[in-house]
Amino acid sequence: MKKNKSCGARFKMLLEELHITTTDFAELLNINKAQNVHNWYTRGVPDYRMEDIARRLSVNSEWLKTGEGPKDASDLRVLDASGNAFDAQSIRGIYRVIEPIDVELPFYKETAVTPGSDKTHVIKDPSESIRLPRSDLDSLEINHADAICARMVGNSMAEKIEDGSIVAIDRGLTQIVDGEIYAIEHEGMLRIKYLSRVPGNAIRMRSHNSGEYPDEIFRSAQIEEQNIRVLGWVFWWSTLNKRRPPVPFL
Repeated sequence: MKKNKSCGARFKMLLEELHITTTDFAELLNINKAQNVHNWYTRGVPDYRMEDIARRLSVNSEWLKTGEGPKDASDLRVLDASGNAFDAQSIRGIYRVIEPIDVELPFYKETAVTPGSDKTHVIKDPSESIRLPRSDLDSLEINHADAICARMVGNSMAEKIEDGSIVAIDRGLTQIVDGEIYAIEHEGMLRIKYLSRVPGNAIRMRSHNSGEYPDEIFRSAQIEEQNIRVLGWVFWWSTLNKRRPPVPFL
């Protein structure tokens, strides 16, 4: 086992700077005995571990080995078992995902234009977001930047999409494909409906709960007058059970 004795002092300095014990570092590396890591203080880090140790401590491996070149290596990355690419600060407890396997989608909601106003509009809610698998968006050829989320309000789409469900919307697909579900902004109101084209540049809005919510047809002039705008195609939704079932015989 070839070792580089000259790097031991630099290795010790890094652990001390980060307040990492040899026991903690040994556990991170799946090394059974912390003494083995402690020995690197004097014997140096083994050459076969040099690249891995440098990545974990966010330093240039050449600097760790010889003391030459830049110390910092902030652009280094490490992979976890799930395929996430992290920056090399993981040992410092940061775990900042820079190449996630999920995509974070911003939330949009209907809210009053001004406090107390009856007039609403649909805007981004910076306090909420949701993550969906990147592979799912890619399989539907959805540009990640076009994907947003919102909440279903009301029971017009029950039992397809329940009240309170989260829906994901592709803003890149606003052209109406008959019978597909879309998010619409209608005079500032956020609506989730089946849409179909009607001759004369009109559109039909249909609810899944059509017994309570009859079809609505909007002519071209009404679409303009009522500021009806297709936000995008709804490609995913969640449904939360309304109640937790009671467990009998407890």
